[in-house]
Amino acid sequence: MRLPILYALTYPERIESDMRFPVMDLRHLEFQPPDVEKFPCLRLAYGAAEAGGVQTVALNAADEIAVAGFLDGSIGFDDIPKVIEHVLFETQSRKLESISQILEADSRARQLAQDKIVKLKRGAPDLRPA
Repeated sequence: MRLPILYALTYPERIESDMRFPVMDLRHLEFQPPDVEKFPCLRLAYGAAEAGGVQTVALNAADEIAVAGFLDGSIGFDDIPKVIEHVLFETQSRKLESISQILEADSRARQLAQDKIVKLKRGAPDLRPA
């Protein structure tokens, strides 16, 4: 961890260091399937990618708005997947065939995400999926 921390602290510059990254350690990496229960946004991304079309636009827009809401303190970190899931639930799957359709879908998804954030801030009961 020392080398990544050094890089982070001195970014964008680099200072001379005797530290080296042992590339040979990479021979022993093991990969496991991701835990989509622990990482619900990953599950939502897989679903949107599988559905394609408007779902991918909605996912991106909802994620941007939800993360912004978290960063400005409007919602908690655990609310991010709730916002995204709500937007995806409210977005009917369909193909997008023009830039204007993409921009319209993006705008609608952003508005849905903003509305969900407002409800979460108020502590309003939610009768729809997370």
